Amino acid sequence: MRYRSCLDVVLINPGNRTQIYQSLGSSLSALEPPVWPGLMATFLRKRGYTVSIIDANGETLSPMETAQRVSDLNPQLVVVVVYGHNPSASTQVMPSAGAICTALKDIHPEQKILMLGGHVSALPERTLREEHVDYVCGGEGLFTIAELIELLRAQGEADIRKVHGLYYWDDGHIVKTEPGKNLDTLDEDMPGLAWDLLPMNNYRAHNWHCFGFVDQREPYASVYTTLGCPYHCTYCCIQAPFKVGESALGYVENVNSYRFWSPESVMAQIDVLVNQYGVRNIKFADEMFVLNKRHVNTICDLILERGYDLNIWAYARVDTVKDDMAEKLKQAGFHWLCFGIEAGSGRVRDEVLKSYKQDLVYKTIEHVRAEGINVIANYIFGLPEDDHETMQATMDLSLELNCEFANFYSAMAYPGSGLYNQAIQQGWALPSKWSGYSQHAVDSLPLPTKYISGEEVLAFRDQAWQQYFESPRYLYMIEQKFGIDTRKHIQEMASYTLERQYVVPVGAVK
Repeated sequence: MRYRSCLDVVLINPGNRTQIYQSLGSSLSALEPPVWPGLMATFLRKRGYTVSIIDANGETLSPMETAQRVSDLNPQLVVVVVYGHNPSASTQVMPSAGAICTALKDIHPEQKILMLGGHVSALPERTLREEHVDYVCGGEGLFTIAELIELLRAQGEADIRKVHGLYYWDDGHIVKTEPGKNLDTLDEDMPGLAWDLLPMNNYRAHNWHCFGFVDQREPYASVYTTLGCPYHCTYCCIQAPFKVGESALGYVENVNSYRFWSPESVMAQIDVLVNQYGVRNIKFADEMFVLNKRHVNTICDLILERGYDLNIWAYARVDTVKDDMAEKLKQAGFHWLCFGIEAGSGRVRDEVLKSYKQDLVYKTIEHVRAEGINVIANYIFGLPEDDHETMQATMDLSLELNCEFANFYSAMAYPGSGLYNQAIQQGWALPSKWSGYSQHAVDSLPLPTKYISGEEVLAFRDQAWQQYFESPRYLYMIEQKFGIDTRKHIQEMASYTLERQYVVPVGAVK
């Protein structure tokens, strides 16, 4: 019989880098601190609860090793946090999350488990049916965890129906409680991550983040300065955990989930990272950092006041970098900006609510690079209006822009996105396993478009990746900017090939 625990909750960050990234996971991919478990730990500590974090991804723990560590801690509640550093990362870690829950129940069937995150919020009832958990959360999760801890402390004396945002089994039926609210007092209730609960020596930056010094990717950290996103691009599932309130049609889909930490609170986080952990390489993990000019400029000013020598990257849009923002960003240490260019065809972009004029891409990229900021350009092949001609237009655009780095993605109907709903309604083929939603997995299966199959999209994407990073023009630019060692690093990176289950015949991709 297990003794009564004095620990309220263990937050678990699942992950399996080998399954998600194949050979890229061992050294090329970033190894990022789990932002959401870190934030949740702070939120719960502020309310007087005792918390521990197990970063199974960061410590490369197997499901059974994770379960055994939980058993040693013996908490009142285990929370498996299925969030990620980008929206798609939630679904792709579901196999690991599910395996951890199964291992936990094998060791201690009585252990109470709550699963939450973007994927879970998108498919709460399905998650409860498929996973070995006691509860799932249909929202952001912060208040749900706190209320559930109070319920478990009361040892059955409290009414579970008063826990907001919860799905659970009752007499063979799924019960859904009233939706929970989202946190709106970030500075007061969740002022940053609980860094002391994380294995800070384990994390490393993306390889491109440290071009010119790829042997100095550690230490590394990620921070949020905002939460949520004001946009509703149909290929993105970011809004899934932030839906608030209900209507006759279900959750309200168009809520503005975008909230701010104050610049002073952000700087308090950076002060800790720099002065206690020696961190220089930092990712601003906001879904859209470069948006509110006052917020961005104030944070830059505070960094400049301290004289920190930082290497930061953040997300932006080609229509959000205004006036002198790029100059200020560069001065403060933002050496990389990531832009979601997505497609080279206006028709393709308009279909997924990512509308902007093509000339704005050239203008913004040129402006940012003129200030000395490197660009990561994100491209997506296989959006609903894509055909071979439009995908080639996207590839041609990537080669023309010749940015310092490029990510090539295949369109996926991630649960929680408009594309997922559209795929279900239209009966489009979807991956049979959650691992198939990973861009780099063996069983990765993109969406078919209106004109071509998902297998064709995947083959085009893999060829595009190879073509870009073997381009003589690109390699020459890299050597001139970052040196011969970085060029050799990229050539080594390009030598990796991904095993794919879904392939098309040689020569079938135009």
